[in-house]
Amino acid sequence: MENLQELINVHIPVMSTEALNCLNIQPEGTYIDGTIGAGGHATQILSKLSSKGKLIGVDRDAKALEICYERFRSSAHKISLHHSSYHNLPKIMQANSLSKASGILLDLGISSLQLDSTNRGFSYQTDSLIDMRFDQTKGETAVNIINRLTEKELADIIYNFGEERRSRRISKSIKKIKNLSSTMDLKEAIRKSTPPHQRNKTHSRVFQAIRIAVNGEIDRLMNFLKIFLDYLEIGGRLVIISYHSIEDRIVKHSFRQLKRENKVQLLTKKPLTPSTDEINHNRRSRSAKIRALEKIV
Repeated sequence: MENLQELINVHIPVMSTEALNCLNIQPEGTYIDGTIGAGGHATQILSKLSSKGKLIGVDRDAKALEICYERFRSSAHKISLHHSSYHNLPKIMQANSLSKASGILLDLGISSLQLDSTNRGFSYQTDSLIDMRFDQTKGETAVNIINRLTEKELADIIYNFGEERRSRRISKSIKKIKNLSSTMDLKEAIRKSTPPHQRNKTHSRVFQAIRIAVNGEIDRLMNFLKIFLDYLEIGGRLVIISYHSIEDRIVKHSFRQLKRENKVQLLTKKPLTPSTDEINHNRRSRSAKIRALEKIV
């Protein structure tokens, strides 16, 4: 693939040492990377697996899988790639004739590959059509959703998924733009409804909120947390990297409930966070939090 090495070099996996330590890779184990992206964490998991070990890589983004097919060509005997969502875990396990996994890794949210794309609408830094779908083969685009929703419905999304207090003012400004279609249209609506010193943070919150709604990210996470334990072996581990408080709260409460039911032990009483050195080298890691557990029954 053209520019494969360049894409790999740009992709820096977040908190990879901490994530792999929590997974405690067993050489002959079976592991699931539910958000494989460009394969940063997967590369390190594969390096610890013997010829009897197995990695299942899952992603909704066909572009990410295209990169992984090329990147892991020499490890094809140890890896199976699936164009799907991690919440479809039962189907993914069935497709691989598996009943239990040794460990599961989820690196939630948007990937560097997606954020750096100039034509998918994930970033307010570039002008493009607002698509925002992780899986561009299905579902509504962000443009369709924004133009279809009422002002109140859009405000609720911005408030609930972006935790933005000016949600109603921003939604009103967005809905005033007829036939809104581009990131610059959205950015202009935010500019007109937000004080100058607040705009950068507000851009991030609004784009995040719309992206989460487009991709059903919260529903998928909650559905996964209800079922994953059935597909982990005893002693198997789940490691989740999240980047905003909404996801982290959901993960925290789910893990604590499972602990109260004596089904798991928590490997992280408090979430792990990136080192100062990592943040300095990879600014996108600064909000990352890792929570991990081990199945005990």
